[in-house]
Amino acid sequence: MSIQSVIKGTGSFLPSKILTNVDLEKIVETSDEWIFQRTGIRQRHIVSGEETTSVLASNAARQALAASGLSSDDIDGVIVATTTPDLTFPSVAVHVQAELNLPAKMAFDIQAVCTGFIYALSTAHSFIQSGQCKNILVIGAESMSSILDWEDRTTCVLFGDGAGAVVLGASEETDDKASTPQRGILSTHLYADGRYKDILCTNGGVSKTRSTGVIQMQGREVFKQAVTLMHNIVEEALSANGFTGNDLDWLVPHQANIRIISATAEKLGLPMDKVVVTVEDQGNTSAASIPLALDLAVRDGRIQKNQLILLEALGGGLTWGASLLRF
Repeated sequence: MSIQSVIKGTGSFLPSKILTNVDLEKIVETSDEWIFQRTGIRQRHIVSGEETTSVLASNAARQALAASGLSSDDIDGVIVATTTPDLTFPSVAVHVQAELNLPAKMAFDIQAVCTGFIYALSTAHSFIQSGQCKNILVIGAESMSSILDWEDRTTCVLFGDGAGAVVLGASEETDDKASTPQRGILSTHLYADGRYKDILCTNGGVSKTRSTGVIQMQGREVFKQAVTLMHNIVEEALSANGFTGNDLDWLVPHQANIRIISATAEKLGLPMDKVVVTVEDQGNTSAASIPLALDLAVRDGRIQKNQLILLEALGGGLTWGASLLRF
């Protein structure tokens, strides 16, 4: 017997306020056609009123917990991937812990920007495999609109807000490969290269400018790196487990840009009808994009038990990573 970490439930939450490309035409020099042709985005959700990252995260987590069939007492930890916390400290994770009345066990945030959810999932996977935890809430939550320069048409059109969550839990299954295929996370692969830190970053921070700063991006260079690194990481994840692109049931990518998503699918030889795409309606929600897309495809019935799923992302740092799992 071996301890496997399986996804027991998924959840998501999007702010009710929607900002369309047509709305953006009134804010900055751009057009719906210009944005859609270059990114595949038509609209994005934006926080309003008293909505914060922890509010988004708590709502997504509550939904994932309900889907798992577990109670709050069953949760051994909360890991939140976010770049846009409510406060410098305490973490978004402890806000979620308090809001959902979870036990006084571990709770912390991870910051790897758009790759954050993969990093968080990998961390939770390690805790479960080691036997330290049985069930962990893993959340990707962002209020990216709070760090945008609304006069910069190259960045403000890209990002949106939202949160997605999964309950990752221990499941003891046999190692008999002749029986039902092993479910759960098969492997995770994480990378970062600080030499590219300046091509996607903010121009401020608490210790440097006493502010959050706003997003700055060298779009062409990010695109170039993303296409290459995403191809490499997905091939690595598949090869490590003895699979090829033909074995995949679904690719659930970070939703940064439809051109990057399409290029990754093409290099895998994967038709787009096997790719979960939300970028048109949600934009780039950074660490939230993968769990948002995953929850959508689970709830609409596309993703089924025992299917082979590949998650992949690239973000500022640069950071990138992938996780191969059998749902």
